[in-house]
Amino acid sequence: MLSFSFKNRIAFNYILSSSILIAIVFLSIFTIVKYSVNQHINEEIQEELYKHLDDVSTDSNDTYLIQVDQWRAREHNSISINPVFVEFYDTNKQLIDKSPNLKNSNIHLLATNQNNKFTDTKLNEIPIRQIQTAIINKEQVVGYLVVAMSLEDFEIVQILKNILLISYPLILILLFLIARFLAGRSIKPVSTIIDTSSQITKDNLKSRIPLPFNKDELFVLSQNINNLLDRVENAIEREKQFTSDASHELRTPLAVMKGTMEVLIRKPRNQHEYEEKINFCISEVDRLNHMVDQLLLLARFENQKQNIKNETIFLNAIILDNLTRFSEKIESKKVKVFTSFSDDFYIQSDNYLVSIIISNLLSNAIKYSNSNGEIRIELSQNDDDITFSISDNGIGIGSEDVDKIFNSFYRSDVSNHAEIKGTGLGLSIVKRLCDLLNLEITVDSKLNEGTTFRLSFSLAKLK
Repeated sequence: MLSFSFKNRIAFNYILSSSILIAIVFLSIFTIVKYSVNQHINEEIQEELYKHLDDVSTDSNDTYLIQVDQWRAREHNSISINPVFVEFYDTNKQLIDKSPNLKNSNIHLLATNQNNKFTDTKLNEIPIRQIQTAIINKEQVVGYLVVAMSLEDFEIVQILKNILLISYPLILILLFLIARFLAGRSIKPVSTIIDTSSQITKDNLKSRIPLPFNKDELFVLSQNINNLLDRVENAIEREKQFTSDASHELRTPLAVMKGTMEVLIRKPRNQHEYEEKINFCISEVDRLNHMVDQLLLLARFENQKQNIKNETIFLNAIILDNLTRFSEKIESKKVKVFTSFSDDFYIQSDNYLVSIIISNLLSNAIKYSNSNGEIRIELSQNDDDITFSISDNGIGIGSEDVDKIFNSFYRSDVSNHAEIKGTGLGLSIVKRLCDLLNLEITVDSKLNEGTTFRLSFSLAKLK
């Protein structure tokens, strides 16, 4: 099978449909013209036939079957533009008389089963149309009348046929060339897309496809490809940054543990020193495990969107479950937790992912609260939305750092609060999940006064 270019395929499909339409139009024209011409010829022959039948008579004694004196005076004495040929035959099918314009030629009398039927024959190689009818006298056949007309002056049908047959392929060829030219101009943006996409590599994601002037399907295609390239570029940049940050964050505790081990083996230590350093290494391993778990969680969220559930969730229960999980940390830090639930609140979302969001926000509030501090959790309804807020009166966040807290591995003011351990991934996970669930999250914070996070959920429609 021949391999056509896209431009030629468009032109070919256009010509295929056009050829069928043109063929139908040409065939209709030819049929109508042929029918009209034939109908006109038949009417003229029929008129001549009736005219000459009126001129036929017999004598009282039937001595002569047919008298033909009157019709000789008609126009048949001279060759006209559209001559009519007439012949009379007796019952024995012998020629009695004929029109002078036949001269030495004769029209062939056909079999009686052809009576009153139009028949195309030839007279001296000239195409004619003839009709014959029986002459009836006293319910007996006394002869035959044959009327014919030349078809030479009606060759318009054959001429039209030849014109249509010749012009048909010429029109198709011309239409193909025009369609190919127009198709080439129409798909010019496609060529631009091909050229631009061939320049895009993993090291060069800055190129974009120029948008066509007309806002048609190719405009939408180019726009979608550019949007795709934007998402790919952003994803690769995030991956590079994430890989760089992750390698740095993982390398640091490993280097600390290696240094601690090297110090231990330089000289003998007492049991207390060994236990202290080993416990320190265990805490670093636990922190590494926690970091790896969060990194895997972040990686899994990249393809989580198609697996998101839409279910009715009892938000009060999720909050209380997480408070139970963190009860030991809350008690050890002597933090007071105040809850304000004016009603039972149900939301429409993914139970597992919402639980992770609440867990991370609560963990952060506990971590950054001062000893004997307070945490307030409130639920309120506004029209079809439910607002969840969690506030602490801890160390707070500086105004210059508020916009950065959702970045992976970012931790505000680490040097002044070295005692607060963390990976800097908790809020990044919260932000990622909020984007997946289409939740709006806002933060208000003042340094050394506290922080408040707010989430807006869609109210579930209970049956």
